[in-house]
Amino acid sequence: MIVEPLELGEEGALPGPLLTELTELYASNREFQQLTGAFPDPDDIRPEQVATSLADELSRPGAEVLLARSDGRVIGVAVTLAHHPGPAGPDGPDGPDGPEASDPWIGLLMVHARDHRMGFGRELAEIVEKRYRERGRAGVRLSVLAGDRRALTFWRAIGYREVDRRRGREPGRDRVVLRKAL
Repeated sequence: MIVEPLELGEEGALPGPLLTELTELYASNREFQQLTGAFPDPDDIRPEQVATSLADELSRPGAEVLLARSDGRVIGVAVTLAHHPGPAGPDGPDGPDGPEASDPWIGLLMVHARDHRMGFGRELAEIVEKRYRERGRAGVRLSVLAGDRRALTFWRAIGYREVDRRRGREPGRDRVVLRKAL
């Protein structure tokens, strides 16, 4: 597996063939898309929606989108955040004394459905962890929808432990925060 940061083309656009691959990746994970509600119609995810989603991710300070390739094709994507994506402030979760102040976050880790259960998700997570370990970070966090049993099982199986539960703004949107010491 080769993992590299996403490089935007001219005027911040994604090259057409790459955008097509990424759209197929997002669309292949219909169950996840339906659960998260990130796209209005999980059965009709369009390239412009994926481009907008990735541009929004990259607009966050300290965000990075990593592409995973195998045999020349995109098999996964990881969105990482240098700090907690929530509100800052002395009492906020990423305020100077907040529990997440020093931990980076994995905002998204997704593998193409055709490549599920082949170890690519685990390998991509390990690469993200290694990158942060090399930067001197003590741990990494992420949050999962409380109802996403598949994701919770995956993250727990690779060593992440629950550290918090947070109420969602909408019913059914409660989240489980997981952390792994590096």
